[in-house]
Amino acid sequence: MIEVQHLTKRYGPTTAVDDISFRVEPGEILGFLGPNGAGKTTTMRVLTGYMPPTEGRAVVAGYDIFEQPIAAKRRIGYLPETPPLYPEMTVRDYLTFVSKIRGVPRAERRARVNDVMERTRVADVAQRHCGKLSKGYRQRVGLAQALLHNPEVLILDEPTAGLDPKQIIETRQLIKQLGGDHTVILSTHILPEVSQTCQRVVIINKGRVVAIDTPDNLTSRLRGSETMYVQIDAGANGAVQDALAAVPGVTHVAQTESRGTVASYEVNSDSGRDIRRELSAAVVNRGWGLLELRPLRMSLEEVFLHLTTEEAPHE
Repeated sequence: MIEVQHLTKRYGPTTAVDDISFRVEPGEILGFLGPNGAGKTTTMRVLTGYMPPTEGRAVVAGYDIFEQPIAAKRRIGYLPETPPLYPEMTVRDYLTFVSKIRGVPRAERRARVNDVMERTRVADVAQRHCGKLSKGYRQRVGLAQALLHNPEVLILDEPTAGLDPKQIIETRQLIKQLGGDHTVILSTHILPEVSQTCQRVVIINKGRVVAIDTPDNLTSRLRGSETMYVQIDAGANGAVQDALAAVPGVTHVAQTESRGTVASYEVNSDSGRDIRRELSAAVVNRGWGLLELRPLRMSLEEVFLHLTTEEAPHE
C-alpha cells in the first residue's frame, strides 16, 4: 500500500532524511518513531507530496506521489503536526468546505461531516469558530478533516499532541478501529502510542532507519536472551539461587530484592527457550512458595534509547 525506496531529503548541506526504505502493508498501522529532529515530519511531508525528495521515490496506493500526485493525494488523508484550520470558520463550515475540495459528492456531504464529527468527538463544538478551540479540539478537527473523504491511506503526524488523557485514549481507540479499513502511518515520539496502537515500528534516528520490526520482536532481539522474574518465599533457606541455576537451560541467576523470607530473582536462559515449567517445578518440589513467575522484556523505552543512542544499524 505504501512503499518508500531510498528516500533522501537535503536542505543545503543538512541531510534531514538519509536513504530510508520501508513498506506498509494494506490495513496495517505502522508506528514511525524517533526523537524530536529525527526526520519524522520531513518524511511525512515527502510522503504526502507536500515537498519533493532530493533522491528516491514513494508509492502510495499504487501511485507514485511525484509522477502521479493528484491520483495519490486523492487516496491520502493527512493530519500535519499543526492542523490546517481556518480560524474564522466554524467547525461544521470548515469540514463542509474540506468535503467540497476533497470531491465528496454533494448528496453525501452533510452525512459525511456528521459522521466524522461523531467519530472524532467534535460534534459538541460544531458551531464554534476554529480559532476559539482549545489545542485538543483543534487536533481532533484536524483528524476529522483527514477522514472526510474516506481515504485508503492515513498519514498522522503526532495525532494526540495536546490532548488530555481521556482524549488520548479515545483517539488511540479510533486509530485502532481505522486499521484494516485504512492503512495508517502514525508518526510520534510518544512511546505508549506505538506499543498500544501499532502492529509494526520503524525507528528513525538522525534521518536514518535504525530498526523495523514489531514491538515484541524488537524487545526480544535486543535483549538477546530470555529473562524470567521469579519471586519466592523459601523461609530461611539459602539454597534458592543454586537451585534455580541448576535448572536446564538457565545461563545466569541474579537476586534483585530481598524482604524478610521473600526474595526476587532475574533468571536468564537460552534465547527462544521457555523454562517456566522447569522453574516452577524446581521451586514447588522443594516446598517453597512460588509467589510470582513472569517473563521480563526490555521496555519499548529501553529499545528506543538503545537504538537512538548507539545508532545500531538496521539489518
